[in-house]
Amino acid sequence: MVRTPCLLLLLLLWPQMHVSATIPEPCEVDDNNFRCVCNFRDPQPNWSSALNCISAVEVEIRGGGRSLQQFIKIADIDPKQYAHLIRTLPFERLTVGDAQVPAPLLFAVLRALGYSRLNQLMLEDLEVTGTPPPPPLEATGPALSTLSIRNVSWATGGAWLAELQQWILPDLKVLNIAQAYSLAFSCAELRTFPALVTLNLSDNPGLGEHGLTVALCPHKFPALRELEVRNAGMKMTNGVCEALAAAGVQPHHLDLSHNSLRATAPGARKCLWPSALSSLNLSFAGLEQVPKGLPAKLSVLDLSFNRLNREPRVDELPQVGSLTLDGNPFLDPRPPTHQEDPNNSGVVSACASSTLALGMSGALALLQGARAFA
Repeated sequence: MVRTPCLLLLLLLWPQMHVSATIPEPCEVDDNNFRCVCNFRDPQPNWSSALNCISAVEVEIRGGGRSLQQFIKIADIDPKQYAHLIRTLPFERLTVGDAQVPAPLLFAVLRALGYSRLNQLMLEDLEVTGTPPPPPLEATGPALSTLSIRNVSWATGGAWLAELQQWILPDLKVLNIAQAYSLAFSCAELRTFPALVTLNLSDNPGLGEHGLTVALCPHKFPALRELEVRNAGMKMTNGVCEALAAAGVQPHHLDLSHNSLRATAPGARKCLWPSALSSLNLSFAGLEQVPKGLPAKLSVLDLSFNRLNREPRVDELPQVGSLTLDGNPFLDPRPPTHQEDPNNSGVVSACASSTLALGMSGALALLQGARAFA
């Protein structure tokens, strides 16, 4: 069996470890001792190499796909006896990935991180197994400003966010969740996120409007200002509007780019958009016309890189301060030829046209000069 690469676990287990000087070090530190990256994928990795990261501000640790079940006993260790040591660690950003982690072990590490300076935590490519421990009597764990979760499976299904929330302090401002196995949160168990300003549910292509309605538990995100749902299976802007209304959120900025959006269906119910919404991103959405039922007034509307074949009429658009239409076909009506790349942004074509014009002007000047000497 192997040992976990987690820096904090190494600190807890250091007295019990036996280190071989012949094992290569899997941790690399940059020249400024700012960022340290560990990848424990070797059959017999040198776990003590993680101590190279002890002075780094940004630490990334990957476990090589190993199960950490053998370290479950660490969940019973009281981190208070190591609090003074953990407080001296300068790291503020931590990425942990590529491992199978028992839930009691994960939450024990979060409890220990409560004594650290950790500000940003990213969990990715993890499988969290087993039943979590009983929740603490009061909020404990790190005072995170940003929590990012990508491709993490949880044995407890939709209850995972409520369970995780109990082990971090309520100061979270940014929550990113991508490639999630379940976004059907247990709203009754979920506490309010009082400080959360940005919620990013992008790169969840199976979410859709219904899933968004389920994920946005009503009245749990009172401070939300930015909602990002790029590449999240959204089909109609009207359905997104209804999800926001049901949740009672008031985002100022909504990003629906990189979804395959359709025009609002005839006879669809009119939806009242959040009054605070001022910026709407509908770029790269495959739109052939401006969707009906958009907010009546916006500061920013991005419709770039869609399939609009004509310039939108004034009566099709909201009252908008800044409108972006770059990359739509009506701005470059020429049909593509075999020499043009239909996937480019138009910059190369514009440069090529300028070069051709410059070349023709130069040739003409040479001809005129030749005539002058004749």
